[in-house]
Amino acid sequence: MNLSEYIINDIKPLKNTDLIGDMQGLFNQLTYSHIPIKNEFNYYLGCMSETDAHCFDSDKEVSQYAHAIEGFFVRESTNWLDVLEAFAINSTNIMPVLNSHNTYLGYYELNDIISLFNETPFFAEVGGILIVEKGLADYSFSEISQIVESNDGKLLGAFISKIENDMVQITLKVGNTGLNDIMQTFRRYSYNIVSGHEEDSYMQGLKERSEYLNKYLNM
Repeated sequence: MNLSEYIINDIKPLKNTDLIGDMQGLFNQLTYSHIPIKNEFNYYLGCMSETDAHCFDSDKEVSQYAHAIEGFFVRESTNWLDVLEAFAINSTNIMPVLNSHNTYLGYYELNDIISLFNETPFFAEVGGILIVEKGLADYSFSEISQIVESNDGKLLGAFISKIENDMVQITLKVGNTGLNDIMQTFRRYSYNIVSGHEEDSYMQGLKERSEYLNKYLNM
């Protein structure tokens, strides 16, 4: 996936010799959480956050608050998942892009990168969502794939959505088939079914039999 077409240059980086007041004014016009900064030689230094900028004296130069400059960036060759991770780690909605020579090329907007995620088969293809759970030391993606495919399902995507108390939850997108047979097979392999976005006839059947037994015992 080529991200170069998503590089934006609408906002030019401020220089570290600019005044904090210039940055504060720019933030007042924008919705970005950070603004890129260059030095007098046009080398990228990092970004300063809106929160920090509004705490500083407006008549001082940016360079006087160099300690608040955050040096995050991605390369133009960085894949989109790592770009998305960089956004999350740095709590930002703007991500500077440098080439292999450390030349500043522009920036990505968070919404553009998220839109790429929405276009992947995990979201775009028709299928059911299934969340399964197993011990952290006991699950394997190869086993999960085998379970889905042995029931004529097509695994469109899978990711670890939660880890807690030595238990791991895996969210699956499954195409080509219903989920009931797949869920029953997961149970045979000692996976807990956390959620299945189709009617779970196995659990429904147990519920109906339990209700019938209760009626029988209360006769």
